[in-house]
Order: sequence, then structure tokens, then C-alpha cells
Amino acid sequence: MMSPKPISEDRGSPHFRHTPLQIIHIIGNFLRIWSVYSMYRYLTQTGASVVLFIFSCLVPSSIIFLLLQKPWKGRPLSNTQVVPSVINGAITALYFILWGKGLKSCGPLRAILAEYSGAVLGVLSAVLYGQRGHVWKKVGGLIAMLASFYFLSQGWALATFSPFSFIDSLDSEVQTEHVLGMSQMTVPILAGILSALRRVIARRLSLKNQLKRRLHAITIASATCFLFPVAMWDLIIGTSDSTVELPFSAWAFLSTIFFGIILIFYIDSIAEEKLHMVFSSPRHLMAAGGCIIVMELAYKMDFSLAGFVICSLILGFGIYEATALERGRRDSFQKPEVSNGILDDELEMSSLPT
Repeated sequence: MMSPKPISEDRGSPHFRHTPLQIIHIIGNFLRIWSVYSMYRYLTQTGASVVLFIFSCLVPSSIIFLLLQKPWKGRPLSNTQVVPSVINGAITALYFILWGKGLKSCGPLRAILAEYSGAVLGVLSAVLYGQRGHVWKKVGGLIAMLASFYFLSQGWALATFSPFSFIDSLDSEVQTEHVLGMSQMTVPILAGILSALRRVIARRLSLKNQLKRRLHAITIASATCFLFPVAMWDLIIGTSDSTVELPFSAWAFLSTIFFGIILIFYIDSIAEEKLHMVFSSPRHLMAAGGCIIVMELAYKMDFSLAGFVICSLILGFGIYEATALERGRRDSFQKPEVSNGILDDELEMSSLPT
């Protein structure tokens, strides 16, 4: 007679257990987005080099990751894990360069939303591995994502150019931005695709959390090494062009190191492992969108709330359609009846758009 009550409690308990993790996820993303805005303000006000700034942040970040994870201790890593991690470091270095360039030219709002372009890998997975009937749904999602990025490039999220803004004059303290072309938006969009690719490679190398973190330390250290010659070349070119000494912003560097690189990795790992929330997902976009609204208002940016919400809804719909097949497979494979190796391999293939 007492059996119905425990069943109802078991059904409701996961939501209560996940609530603190969801709060931690939102706070972590807020801190990361805060670091993005501080980095953007520093780069635009000082004219500092994007490559040098990122390299200066990656050096201490890689040291901290190596000290925390100690990849040289524990079970020895095989060459089939280390070599792809080093290659993934090259992809990560290229991602940081493109994303930093996109941040400086497009602004933080468009650069952050462009990171979700990695969901286009879901369209690729449907073409290569999916059924023919699901391809058109994913293509429709891709078109919606491209439409959202086009509207963002045309300034729909800016109060100055948004068709949904009815403000005649802006405050003198508001930082106005400019309309971009899709060619300029291509840089952060490519960075978002590279970001998704490096996540896929990291997931393929290891399913165990501890091993995944050890390999991530190798990846960040490898990215720092790959970025070193580019940073040195940029430093030589920069010193020959200008002798002006740039000011140092402790908050911009420290927030990028601890929030933008280190903390966000553990936050995303918790969200993926405990909340089953991958980066390129509508739920993640919704959490990031709320943080963006707060930071746009706090930094007094050229911001149109209505235009931003419309662009975010179109982007969220595109992501939802582009990842529909993988989401359905993942939900079905999480059932306890399905546990053989073949289905586990298919589940790994379904995580491509993350």
C-alpha cells in the first residue's frame, strides 16, 4: 500500500537533485560571459593584439590544468590518446584565434551566439549516417541558423539598426556598434564549428571523466605551444609598427583565465555529465541568452531586446531541428534495456553535433 508514494518521490527527486547543478551551470556561464565582455572592452579600448592576449591567458591556464590533472600520473596514456589530443590542441589554438578576431570585429553578443554554429555538424552527421527522411529537417534547421546569423549581421540585436527598436536617440554613454556583412560573421561562425569539432574529438578519445580531464590538460598545453610562434610573430610585427606601451588590465586577464578557460571547462563537463546538456543545445542557448541580456544592459551596449530575442528564437529553433535525430537516439539509448556494444557505438556517433 505504501508503494505509490516512493515511486512519486523517485520521479520528482532528480529535479530537486539537479536544481543546484543548474544554478551552478548558470552562474558559471554568467562568469564566462562576463569575462568575454571584459576582454572585448580591453581589446577595443587599448587596441591590443588578440593573439597576444589569448596566448598570455593560455600560458597560465595550461600550467594550472597540468597541475590540477597531472596527466603524467596514474594510468599511462596511450599514443592513440595523446597524439589526437595534441592535434586537438592545434584545432583549439585555431579556434581561439578565430574566436578572438570575431569578438573584436563583431562584438561579444554576435561572437557568443556564433559559437552555437557548431550544431551544423548535426547536419553533416545526418548526411553521412542518418536516414534520408531526417536530412530535410536538419537542412531546415541549418537554414534557420543561417537566417539568424544574417539578421545578427544586419544589426537586428542593435538598438541603432534593429527594425524593432523605436528609440530616436541613444544615450551618449551607450557603445554603438555597426552593421556587418556575412563575410565578417564567417570568422566567429568558423570558430564555433571548430569549437564543436574539438569537443567531439575530446569525447571520442575518452568516455571516462577523469581521463577526459587529463587529456584536456594536454590539449590546452598543446594549444599554447602551437600558438607560441604566432604570438611571437605578432609581437615582433606589433613592436615594429608601434612603440606605445599598452595598459595592463588585471580583471580582463584574470577573468579570462579563471572564468573563460578554466572554470567553463568544468562547468560544461558537469552540465554534460549530470544534466545531459551539451553546448550546442537550445537549453544552453537559453541560459546564455539570459546572461547576455544582463551584460548588455550592465555594459550599456547598443542593444535591442526585441531583436535579440527574435534572433535567439530563430537560432534556437535551428539548433533544435539540426540536432533532432541525435537527441532522439540519445533519449532512446538511455533506456536500461539497451546496453549492448553496437548501440553504444551508435550513441557515440550521435554526439557529433555537440
